Amino acid sequence: MRREKSNIICALIAAVLALGLFYAYHYVQSVMSGTKEHVKVGFIYDGDASTPYSANFIRAAGRLRTELGKKVDIIEKNNVPYDNADEIIDELVKEGCDIVFTNSYGYGEAAKKAAEKYSDVEFCEATCDNANDEPRLENYHTFMGEIYQGRYICGMAAGAKLNEMIENGVITRQQAVVGFVAAYPVAEVISGYTAFLMGVRSQCPDATMRVKYIDTWGSFSLEKEAAQQLIDEGCVVISHHTNTVGSAIACENADMAYPVYHVSYNQDMMDFAPASALISCRIDWSEYIISAVNAVIENKKIEKAVNGRVNGYDTSGGMKEGWVKILEINSAIAPKGCEKLVQQAQEDMSDGKIHVFKGDYIGVAPDDPSDTYDLNKEYIENENSSAPTFHYVLKDIITVTH
Repeated sequence: MRREKSNIICALIAAVLALGLFYAYHYVQSVMSGTKEHVKVGFIYDGDASTPYSANFIRAAGRLRTELGKKVDIIEKNNVPYDNADEIIDELVKEGCDIVFTNSYGYGEAAKKAAEKYSDVEFCEATCDNANDEPRLENYHTFMGEIYQGRYICGMAAGAKLNEMIENGVITRQQAVVGFVAAYPVAEVISGYTAFLMGVRSQCPDATMRVKYIDTWGSFSLEKEAAQQLIDEGCVVISHHTNTVGSAIACENADMAYPVYHVSYNQDMMDFAPASALISCRIDWSEYIISAVNAVIENKKIEKAVNGRVNGYDTSGGMKEGWVKILEINSAIAPKGCEKLVQQAQEDMSDGKIHVFKGDYIGVAPDDPSDTYDLNKEYIENENSSAPTFHYVLKDIITVTH
């Protein structure tokens, strides 16, 4: 009996020693390789889950938590004013964050200053364009999805819907007018609505566009009002680059002799506008975020770890890389063949067969009439920057009001 107990004790001791050696070995390997067993990840959002734009980042944080599990501890800060970003970033660093993601252009200056201040923390700023400006910092990065690709394909679906309305005698070709509720006259917005119109005209060549700026990224009342004004002016399809469901609600409630359809950005609007929401697109931020966090865990350079178009400390990606997604098509109102059209377009976009900013058009910069671009020579969007740079309003087919 004593011998059996002695053998059991010896076996237990051996097992404990083996387990200890196992963990000691992996700890030494971790230290030698520079990898981390666990990282803290901070997120700063300009909105919250109720705003479609920030909701996409919150969704990405959720996917990060699901895929990396106990390797990550996530701290999220919602509704952070741009002028308060410095303070919130300091809080995240004090809480031990190894990497911090900020989700809006308005945080760019604060995030880069923080990167200079905290050289041992990685900072990743979405939609900004200052990573490659001096001072270039190894721990400051910018990133954005090539959303013009999704805009164009959504435009194709809208153009097909216009053709159906024309063929059914609902509208005439002269009434093929699309409206766009826009936040500000900046390249990100102009690039988006131009890509959308190019997609529309690829199916319905007679289509024109009316753009109405509201000078804010998110205001339900202003978005709804602007959409209603565009509807009153004869627009039969409305899209937007703003951050609430206001324009979708306006389309759903439109009191016209014909239905008014909606094409959304950042989220599927079918829950809010089941009779008018046609199609949507969004950026899947998780493709970059998960890769960047894994890079920190594995002690790798972020730009070496991400799947995208890398330019210095700036990275973009489109459909081919999984960064841009087309959301569900509303089959109840989609024109015949729409799903096949959209599927083929996604394949063609990924293969580089679609040339969005090309055609017999002249673009004029809104703030400088002498700055023009002839699109007979293709404009390559996101060629040198993840942030869009196309900032020309197309003559004769786009009308802009405030």
